Amino acid sequence: MENGTTLTKKKWGFSGNSDLTEEPETTIRGALTLLMSNLNISDDRPVIPMSLSEPSAFPCFSTSHIAADAIAEAVQSTDFNGYPAAEGILPARRAVAEYLSQDLPNKLSPDDVFMTMGCQQAAQTILHVLGGSKLNILLPKPCFPYYDVFAQSSGLEVRFFDLLPEKNWEVDLDSVIAVADENTVGMVIINPGNPCGNVFTYSHLKKVAETARKLGILVISDEVYGHIVFGENPFVPMGVFGSITPVITLGSISKRWMVPGWRIGWLVTHDPDGILKENGIIRSIKQYFHISPYPPAFIQGALPHILAKTNKEFFSGVLNIIKKASNSCYEGLKDVPGVTCPTRPEGSMCVLVKLDISMFEDIKDDLDFCVKLAKEESVMILPGMSVGLRNWLRVTFAIDPSYLQDGIKRLKSFCVRHSKRA
Repeated sequence: MENGTTLTKKKWGFSGNSDLTEEPETTIRGALTLLMSNLNISDDRPVIPMSLSEPSAFPCFSTSHIAADAIAEAVQSTDFNGYPAAEGILPARRAVAEYLSQDLPNKLSPDDVFMTMGCQQAAQTILHVLGGSKLNILLPKPCFPYYDVFAQSSGLEVRFFDLLPEKNWEVDLDSVIAVADENTVGMVIINPGNPCGNVFTYSHLKKVAETARKLGILVISDEVYGHIVFGENPFVPMGVFGSITPVITLGSISKRWMVPGWRIGWLVTHDPDGILKENGIIRSIKQYFHISPYPPAFIQGALPHILAKTNKEFFSGVLNIIKKASNSCYEGLKDVPGVTCPTRPEGSMCVLVKLDISMFEDIKDDLDFCVKLAKEESVMILPGMSVGLRNWLRVTFAIDPSYLQDGIKRLKSFCVRHSKRA
């Protein structure tokens, strides 16, 4: 009561989006938040982070001093304190075109390159440009989950095609054809694979391009792990097949240079026949960048030096550590009851392993497994439901070798403790 008047609570005409505020555990960030909240703070052992591909947290994965010096020089020059062009500064776009053209039959020009805030903004951009009512996009299953989120927020219906674990996670081209229709605008592939750790062969990528051409769709190729390969298959950029079907490649320096926090990436069009230009895609991309945020100018200013001057010894040194870690992870998982690694990882920084729930007496599913593992062993592994496959686990092996060995040991102890006994 105030002055004899009863105050009533006003009913406002707006509220938060429940889809965003709930943050389900099936997202990567949601799962990580849940796992971290279940860590046992009384455990004196270090937390083993095998859930997120963030190797820069360990000294053995420090970036090249050439990259660090280039950033410092760009800042001190004061040449990059202003707003950059919407599509990125010309020297940066030219440097990316030259860097990527080393592996392509058709040389790129700066006009084919758009600078982005990491690979995620590149993905969000192209899906927004393609979005529209009644249209659909094809995503792999399993898949990095942000593609699903970005597609749906852009008004695209999401349809999934299968990756085949028994064939080193190749694309099931029959399932691509089965889910596509006249409203399909494109398909997404991730190569090297996240979360699978696979690397597509030249011949398989060509078949993907030929299938896309038959369907009249473009291919979006996430190549953020480009050149991080250590198996029999070399890295082949999808842009090689741009003359078969239009290709959009997405990339960044985040993984190869070990600097995910720098948030510098690119969206590149491979369109020698001018199909993307004719259909208005190029124009729409340019328009979108006029209303979207751009990566910091000083990082763009440092990019030409970073791409051109980083020595081969840095890359080979990092790759050698990752290769040894992948082998150690693969061999170590063989002795862990209840988990099976279908293929030896050949690229990226993670591998997908199958979880046999029937082997355990008190584990309901992959999320329950990961929560209890975090609570009991201070080991963080991502549940497969976060990448689209229930009762699988995504294991990141690009961590300090001593941490990896300890993590596998704790994982084995956990599985033995919870396994069914005769």
